[in-house]
Amino acid sequence: MEGNISGHHRSPHRGSSVEFAEYRVYSPGDDIRRLDWRVFGRTDRFYIKEFEADTNLRCQLVLDASGSMGFGSGALSKLEYAKRMAATLAYLLVKQGDAVGLNILGDGVDRHLPAKRNPAHLQSIGGLLNGASASGGTGLAASLHELAEKVRQRALIVVFSDLFGDEESLLSAFQHLRFKKHDLVVFQLLDRQEIEFPFGQPVRFDDMESPFNLVCEPGLIRDEYLAQLNSFLKSLKAVCHRLNADYYQVMTDEGFESVLGQFLVSRAQAGVSGR
Repeated sequence: MEGNISGHHRSPHRGSSVEFAEYRVYSPGDDIRRLDWRVFGRTDRFYIKEFEADTNLRCQLVLDASGSMGFGSGALSKLEYAKRMAATLAYLLVKQGDAVGLNILGDGVDRHLPAKRNPAHLQSIGGLLNGASASGGTGLAASLHELAEKVRQRALIVVFSDLFGDEESLLSAFQHLRFKKHDLVVFQLLDRQEIEFPFGQPVRFDDMESPFNLVCEPGLIRDEYLAQLNSFLKSLKAVCHRLNADYYQVMTDEGFESVLGQFLVSRAQAGVSGR
């Protein structure tokens, strides 16, 4: 990542630092102070020493607080689960000297905290997370477009959402973020009932983002519902992979510690392999 503060992350830029990267052949105009005279003594050729500069990471956490995120058949709703993930990730990043911002999107009012690395910033993040509630319609795609333009420097964008919305709009927003060179990570949060549709008796389904409701016989719609849902999930995953974005499908009955652990190990391995 790019930045001007020394940190834990490998920079895309070459320069002078404590960690040697490689040799390259001298070209006219190169700084002669970086010539390796010992190599010249052995080979009678001029080589420049290059180093990798570590730098700081900027992270923008994006929390979907639309009405559908309030659903939960277990101990935690999707929103409460997302809050815990966002708070934990913010804590880890700030503790290692990285800058973290928070964006809560929902009920037509977006709330934003700029990215800061000050440990006191965690209190502001915690306060905003604690006060977030799920309501209103889904405006995630439009807000992501706005964020892509507002965040000028390249950043890590981490999205916590059930992604229930128009697929084409989401695709366009993800493309916009990647076009702006942002590193994109998507956690799609789902409740077990949404995936398995375990309903047997006639039931009324209420739309959590509008007054609409539907009374139906679950057995008559289960196969079609699951087919449509699985097609939607498969398409979203394919889109993220095509855009080289990290995609994680998360069940809210999983321990969020293991989910974040998997994510952090994956990112560490990607860094070692030179992603």
